[in-house]
Amino acid sequence: MDEPTIPQPESGSTATDAESTPAQAPPEALHTPADGIPPVIDSERGVLECARAIAAGEGPVALDAERASGYRYGQRAYLVQLRREGAGSWLIDPIACPDLSPVDEAIGRAEWILHAATQDLPCLAEVGLRPRQLFDTELAARLLGLPRVGLAAVVQHYLGLALAKEHSAVDWSTRPLPEPWLRYAALDVEVLVDLRNLMGVDLAREDKAEWARQEFEALLDWAPAVRVDPWRRTSGVHKIRQRRTLAVVREIWEERDRIAADRDTAVGRVLPDAAIVEIAGAAPRDVSQLPAGHRSIARYGRQWVAAVRRGQELPDDELPVQSVRSDGPPPPRAWADRDPVAAARLARTRELLGAFAEERSIPIENVCSPDPLRRVVWTPPADRSAAGFEQALASHGVRRWQREIVAPFLVQAFTEHPDA
Repeated sequence: MDEPTIPQPESGSTATDAESTPAQAPPEALHTPADGIPPVIDSERGVLECARAIAAGEGPVALDAERASGYRYGQRAYLVQLRREGAGSWLIDPIACPDLSPVDEAIGRAEWILHAATQDLPCLAEVGLRPRQLFDTELAARLLGLPRVGLAAVVQHYLGLALAKEHSAVDWSTRPLPEPWLRYAALDVEVLVDLRNLMGVDLAREDKAEWARQEFEALLDWAPAVRVDPWRRTSGVHKIRQRRTLAVVREIWEERDRIAADRDTAVGRVLPDAAIVEIAGAAPRDVSQLPAGHRSIARYGRQWVAAVRRGQELPDDELPVQSVRSDGPPPPRAWADRDPVAAARLARTRELLGAFAEERSIPIENVCSPDPLRRVVWTPPADRSAAGFEQALASHGVRRWQREIVAPFLVQAFTEHPDA
């Protein structure tokens, strides 16, 4: 893979010192796209026209996607935005045009620019768009230690512009899409190239360009984690102590998911989590015994009662266990009692990491996520050298730049707190 070029700062100046320092006056509001609001493409012919324009353009491609979270089932894209120098901005309706592979071919190996890439990569992949290299402006903001990393905050920090975000949580499945929403969507990609260039300069100036390169490369293979027993994330389920009631929660949760998928509506609009727990606790035998409250309790009353019955009739050996045993170490609060030496090692490593993170202006969790660090400290490798710790961290997905920072801290913590 060709590595993206990180701009180098000019001698005696920095992006942060020159362009990125917020102005003292209120930021100028960004209202209108430079080229106006592009029409929404809803035909194969339009997709091919977009592909030709993108192929003829130059430089990286700014992309964004709008979903209908909270309104529709799943996380599919309902609008895709692109912009490239020489090609202008494009808005595509991926519901009318679900195959955007011609655009993907037109982009080729050009760098993508996204903000919060993990939010958009899955839904863009569903319509045939997959990056070969990318730059994530939100992740770059974290590496640079910005206090706020939302797109509007980063735009204000670097460009001194106020980017309106009042349409970020609207129902993007609406058709036709209102003009103010389209204006908002076009502006989101219009600012990304300038952001990427200024942030690239700052990453180089702070010796973080290689960190960013490795982080961005890791995103190319990123996929959402597949949760085991997702129903266990139901709010309030931790209060339930009876396995039979847990089985009822699971049946209601799965019934809600089926209804939401069939109706293409967000699961929370079908039935809130609190109502699932309330129904399971009441264990109604018929619709008349259902708790009053959310209108969907009554609307789908027969389905909830049937789900309760299925849970009540399960054989004992098919009931869910109270809790699923984790393959990782115990919670840190239990370490002092179970292994005081490990607790001391973890505390010391985090102390050293915290000092490093503060010195380099980067969140500690971006230097090393808590889970792999805890795993390596709780079950350390036989080789307690820096190389041994680097290998152990690598087995848990820790990037090379992170391993090179964290491994010496682990060596120091284990040296200061040897085995009893």
